[in-house]
Amino acid sequence: MDAAELPAEPGGRAAPGAPGDLSEREVAMLAFERQWWKSPGAKEQAVREEFGLSGTRYHQVLNELIDKNAAVEAEPALVTRLRRLRASRKRAGSARRLGMDPR
Repeated sequence: MDAAELPAEPGGRAAPGAPGDLSEREVAMLAFERQWWKSPGAKEQAVREEFGLSGTRYHQVLNELIDKNAAVEAEPALVTRLRRLRASRKRAGSARRLGMDPR
């Protein structure tokens, strides 16, 4: 079963007692994020195929996921990297809006 076929749990949670209290879909998303992509277009297409989500919605769900303590427990290095990238993008966006050089 691929990630797009994973059953949605009520509230998006795994059954009680599941490892790290993450849903199967959340575990699949973390595994997906461990992969490296040569181009953003390839990743966007894979997101549509694997999860049935637009790129924007995928990133919204991913941002919620990496804020969960269970995600940090499951994949500490990956979640730390994703949080660092998110913070860097946020700083760059703020600098652009203020007309400053983000570097």
